[in-house]
Amino acid sequence: MNSTLFALAGFAGWSLLLTFLLLNMRGYYAFIDSKKIPLNKFSPDGSDVEGFGTRLTRAHLNCIEMLPMFAALVIVASISDQLAIMEATAIYILYARIAQSTIHLISTSLVAVLLRATCWVVQLVLLLSYSYELVMPMFA
Repeated sequence: MNSTLFALAGFAGWSLLLTFLLLNMRGYYAFIDSKKIPLNKFSPDGSDVEGFGTRLTRAHLNCIEMLPMFAALVIVASISDQLAIMEATAIYILYARIAQSTIHLISTSLVAVLLRATCWVVQLVLLLSYSYELVMPMFA
Protein backbone atom coordinates (compact mmCIF):
# COMPACT_ATOMS: atom_id res chain seq x y z
CA MET A 1 0.00 0.00 0.00
CA ASN A 2 1.20 3.49 -0.82
CA SER A 3 2.39 5.35 2.31
CA THR A 4 0.06 8.28 1.59
CA LEU A 5 -2.95 5.98 1.49
CA PHE A 6 -1.67 4.25 4.62
CA ALA A 7 -1.46 7.63 6.40
CA LEU A 8 -5.01 8.50 5.33
CA ALA A 9 -6.33 5.10 6.44
CA GLY A 10 -4.46 5.51 9.74
CA PHE A 11 -5.93 8.97 10.26
CA ALA A 12 -9.43 7.62 9.60
CA GLY A 13 -8.76 4.68 11.92
CA TRP A 14 -7.54 7.01 14.67
CA SER A 15 -10.69 9.11 14.25
CA LEU A 16 -12.79 5.95 14.51
CA LEU A 17 -10.96 4.90 17.68
CA LEU A 18 -11.71 8.28 19.27
CA THR A 19 -15.34 7.94 18.12
CA PHE A 20 -15.52 4.53 19.82
CA LEU A 21 -14.04 5.96 23.03
CA LEU A 22 -16.50 8.86 22.89
CA LEU A 23 -19.41 6.48 22.42
CA ASN A 24 -18.31 4.48 25.46
CA MET A 25 -17.81 7.62 27.54
CA ARG A 26 -21.30 8.85 26.67
CA GLY A 27 -22.73 5.45 27.44
CA TYR A 28 -21.04 5.59 30.83
CA TYR A 29 -22.57 8.99 31.60
CA ALA A 30 -25.98 7.86 30.35
CA PHE A 31 -26.25 4.53 32.13
CA ILE A 32 -23.69 4.22 34.94
CA ASP A 33 -22.66 7.64 36.30
CA SER A 34 -24.82 9.32 38.92
CA LYS A 35 -25.44 12.25 36.54
CA LYS A 36 -27.44 9.99 34.19
CA ILE A 37 -27.22 12.38 31.24
CA PRO A 38 -29.80 11.19 28.69
CA LEU A 39 -28.25 10.18 25.35
CA ASN A 40 -30.22 12.89 23.56
CA LYS A 41 -29.07 15.64 25.95
CA PHE A 42 -25.29 15.57 25.51
CA SER A 43 -23.66 18.86 24.63
CA PRO A 44 -21.85 18.48 21.28
CA ASP A 45 -18.81 20.39 22.57
CA GLY A 46 -18.40 18.16 25.64
CA SER A 47 -19.03 21.00 28.08
CA ASP A 48 -21.42 18.84 30.12
CA VAL A 49 -18.82 16.16 30.87
CA GLU A 50 -15.90 17.57 32.80
CA GLY A 51 -12.21 16.75 32.56
CA PHE A 52 -11.38 13.76 30.40
CA GLY A 53 -14.83 13.75 28.78
CA THR A 54 -14.43 17.31 27.54
CA ARG A 55 -10.88 16.63 26.34
CA LEU A 56 -11.97 13.46 24.53
CA THR A 57 -14.84 15.29 22.83
CA ARG A 58 -12.52 18.09 21.69
CA ALA A 59 -9.82 15.65 20.50
CA HIS A 60 -12.47 13.80 18.47
CA LEU A 61 -13.81 17.02 16.96
CA ASN A 62 -10.27 18.13 16.07
CA CYS A 63 -9.83 14.91 14.08
CA ILE A 64 -13.15 15.35 12.32
CA GLU A 65 -12.18 18.91 11.35
CA MET A 66 -8.88 17.91 9.69
CA LEU A 67 -9.76 14.54 8.15
CA PRO A 68 -11.87 15.87 5.22
CA MET A 69 -9.11 18.25 4.10
CA PHE A 70 -6.51 15.49 4.20
CA ALA A 71 -8.82 13.07 2.40
CA ALA A 72 -9.70 15.63 -0.29
CA LEU A 73 -6.05 16.31 -1.04
CA VAL A 74 -5.22 12.60 -1.18
CA ILE A 75 -8.14 12.06 -3.58
CA VAL A 76 -7.02 14.93 -5.82
CA ALA A 77 -3.43 13.69 -5.78
CA SER A 78 -4.58 10.17 -6.56
CA ILE A 79 -6.92 11.16 -9.40
CA SER A 80 -4.30 13.44 -10.95
CA ASP A 81 -1.59 10.78 -10.56
CA GLN A 82 0.44 13.03 -8.23
CA LEU A 83 0.59 10.94 -5.06
CA ALA A 84 4.37 11.22 -5.21
CA ILE A 85 4.00 14.79 -3.92
CA MET A 86 2.79 13.43 -0.58
CA GLU A 87 4.67 10.14 -0.46
CA ALA A 88 7.61 11.17 1.72
CA THR A 89 5.73 13.29 4.26
CA ALA A 90 2.08 12.17 4.55
CA ILE A 91 2.92 9.82 7.40
CA TYR A 92 3.94 12.87 9.47
CA ILE A 93 0.35 14.10 9.29
CA LEU A 94 -0.73 10.85 10.94
CA TYR A 95 2.04 11.01 13.56
CA ALA A 96 1.24 14.66 14.35
CA ARG A 97 -2.49 13.88 14.63
CA ILE A 98 -1.95 10.97 17.01
CA ALA A 99 0.43 13.08 19.11
CA GLN A 100 -1.99 16.03 19.14
CA SER A 101 -4.93 13.88 20.24
CA THR A 102 -2.91 12.03 22.86
CA ILE A 103 -1.59 15.27 24.36
CA HIS A 104 -5.14 16.65 24.34
CA LEU A 105 -6.39 13.61 26.24
CA ILE A 106 -3.65 13.91 28.85
CA SER A 107 -3.65 17.61 29.73
CA THR A 108 -4.78 21.15 29.02
CA SER A 109 -1.78 22.79 30.69
CA LEU A 110 -0.03 25.61 28.83
CA VAL A 111 2.83 23.32 27.81
CA ALA A 112 0.35 20.73 26.52
CA VAL A 113 -1.56 23.37 24.57
CA LEU A 114 1.67 24.61 22.99
CA LEU A 115 2.68 21.06 22.05
CA ARG A 116 -0.78 20.42 20.59
CA ALA A 117 -0.59 23.64 18.61
CA THR A 118 2.80 22.60 17.24
CA CYS A 119 1.35 19.28 16.07
CA TRP A 120 -1.56 21.11 14.46
CA VAL A 121 0.78 23.53 12.66
CA VAL A 122 2.79 20.59 11.29
CA GLN A 123 -0.41 19.15 9.81
CA LEU A 124 -1.57 22.49 8.47
CA VAL A 125 1.77 23.34 6.84
CA LEU A 126 1.91 19.96 5.14
CA LEU A 127 -1.66 20.26 3.85
CA LEU A 128 -1.03 23.79 2.58
CA SER A 129 2.14 22.58 0.89
CA TYR A 130 0.27 19.74 -0.82
CA SER A 131 -2.45 22.13 -1.95
CA TYR A 132 0.11 24.44 -3.48
CA GLU A 133 2.02 21.63 -5.20
CA LEU A 134 -1.18 20.09 -6.59
CA VAL A 135 -2.68 23.34 -7.89
CA MET A 136 0.37 25.21 -9.20
CA PRO A 137 1.00 22.88 -12.19
CA MET A 138 -2.38 23.98 -13.55
CA PHE A 139 -1.05 27.51 -13.93
CA ALA A 140 2.26 26.57 -15.54
